[in-house]
Amino acid sequence: MKITRVYTGDDGESHFEDVELDVHADKTHMLTDAVPTSEIIFRTTPADAFADFHNPARRQYTINLEGTIELESGTGQKCVLGPGTVMLVEDLTGRGHISRGIAGEVRRSIVVGLD
Repeated sequence: MKITRVYTGDDGESHFEDVELDVHADKTHMLTDAVPTSEIIFRTTPADAFADFHNPARRQYTINLEGTIELESGTGQKCVLGPGTVMLVEDLTGRGHISRGIAGEVRRSIVVGLD
């Protein structure tokens, strides 16, 4: 399973990379190992939402259910994430990233705080 990781590089800027999660088979599924979590938040974001450079409050997974978001780093790198995508957001330090709604769509997502 592929997810997008958002992290702070040595330059103090956020970066994006695709990460393949390790999975294993049980009788009927392909699964990852369990991940300890601290909270879950269900979020609706307006279509025209814009958040200038910011860092998340904690390490978290953001699971995009509906709508599309564009993230931008201080280096100008952009990442567009649509429905069904998963982000591991870990850029807790540095300048952070910009988030903006695109395509005029309300975005619904689930935020899972990590221990």
